[in-house]
Amino acid sequence: MTHSLRLGVAGLGTVGAAVIRMIARRADALTAATGREIRVTAVAARDRNRDRGLDLAGVRWFDDAAEMARSGEVDCVVELIGGAEGKAKETVEAALAAGKQVVTANKALLAHHGAALARAAEGAGVALAFEASVAGGIPVVKALREGLPGNAVARVYGILNGTCNYILSRMEREGLTFEACLKDAQALGYAEADPTFDVEGFDTAHKLAILTSLAFGTTVDAEGVSVEGISRVQPLDLRMADELGYRIKLLGVAQATEAGIEQRVHPTMVPKSSAIAQVMGVTNAVTIDADAVGELTLIGPGAGGEATASAVVADIADVASGLVRPAFGRPSATLRPSSRVEMQRHEGGYYIRLTVHDRPGVAAGVATRMAERAISLESILQRRDESAAVDDPRGRSGRPVPLVLITYAATEGAIRAALDAIAADGLLAESPQLIRIERE
Repeated sequence: MTHSLRLGVAGLGTVGAAVIRMIARRADALTAATGREIRVTAVAARDRNRDRGLDLAGVRWFDDAAEMARSGEVDCVVELIGGAEGKAKETVEAALAAGKQVVTANKALLAHHGAALARAAEGAGVALAFEASVAGGIPVVKALREGLPGNAVARVYGILNGTCNYILSRMEREGLTFEACLKDAQALGYAEADPTFDVEGFDTAHKLAILTSLAFGTTVDAEGVSVEGISRVQPLDLRMADELGYRIKLLGVAQATEAGIEQRVHPTMVPKSSAIAQVMGVTNAVTIDADAVGELTLIGPGAGGEATASAVVADIADVASGLVRPAFGRPSATLRPSSRVEMQRHEGGYYIRLTVHDRPGVAAGVATRMAERAISLESILQRRDESAAVDDPRGRSGRPVPLVLITYAATEGAIRAALDAIAADGLLAESPQLIRIERE
C-alpha cells in the first residue's frame, strides 16, 4: 500500500466537523476502496477552545489556514471556510502553489475565481475537486463531468437553494406570506439572520454558474447570470399556479440557445406533473436534458453537515485513488468564453398577474396591448370584486382586482414592452407580477 493521504481541514464548522467524523467512521471502508489510508493530520480554525465533539489528539492545529496549506504536514487541503475572497482564496491559492491537492465546498470561490484556480491546479498537476459546492449531497458535478461525456447537454436546471424551496413549499401548503415563512425558516436555522444571499437568488446563481461551465464547456461566468429572488411572490400567485396546474419554484436554468447560453435564476412555474415539482421542503433537485439519456433528474439533500460531508469525502476518496481530472471536465485552455444572452431575448411562456381597476374595457385594453406586440394569450382569468354589486349594479366596483394572463411563447422584451404600454394607459393599480413558465 502506498503512503497515507494526509489531510489538512481548513474550517471546523458544521461541515468540517462532519467530514472529520465521517473519515474516522468510514476509515476501513475508505482504505479498502482507495488502497490508501486517509488521515486528518492538521486542522485550521479561529477558535481552539470551542467544543466540537471531535477527537483531535495527534492532529496539529494551525491558526492560519494558508500556513497549514504551505506546510509539510498535509498532502491535500480541504477548504471549508467559505467566501469568494479573503482567507478561503488565500488558502486554496497557497495549497495549489505548494503542489497540494485541493478539495473545496466553496461555491462562491469557484463562481468568481474558478477559471484561474483550475489553471493553477493544472499547472501544478493536482486536483481541484468541488462536488460539495453544488447541491450538497447530490453528485451532480460527477454526473456532468464524468457520467455524461457522450452527451450533448441542451439544458440544466434545478432547485439549488433549500431555504427558498422551504419557504415556497410552506407558502403553498399553508397559505402563509413570504415574510411569515422566512421568519420560521430563520427560527429553524434554514435561513441566515440576513437572508438576502439566499432569498434574492445569489446563492443559486453561484451554483448555476458552476453547472453551466460543466454542462457547456464555458468559462465560469457568475456575472452573466440574470438573477431574481422570491421576495415578491405572493400567496395569490401560488393559488393561481395551483389552479392552472403549476407549482412555483426558484430555479436556476442554463440553456443552450441560438444566441448563446442563457443563465437565469428566477421564480418559475413548473408543471405539477414534472419530477422537479414534487420536490418540497429543503430538498434540492437538478434536471439535465441531454441528447442520449433524455431527461435525468437527481434529487437529494442540498445542505447540512452529513450530506455536504458525503460529497467532500467522495472527492477525498478520488484524490486518494490518484484521480486527477481537469476541474471543469476539460483543460481550462479549451473552455470557451461564455456568450451572455440578455434576459430581454429569453423566449418562453409567462404568467402575468396584473392588479387592475375593476371597470369595463380593462381586460380588452390589456389584450390589445399584448396583441400589438404579437403576444398570444393562452388564458386570461379575472377575479371579480365580490362586493361590486353593492357599488355598481353592473357588477363593476372600480376597485383593484387581479387579472391573470398566461401567454404562449413570447420574448421577454415583448412582454416588458407590453406591460409598459399597459401601465402608460393607466390600467394598473400596482406593479405587475411576472413569473416565467418552464415547460417540460
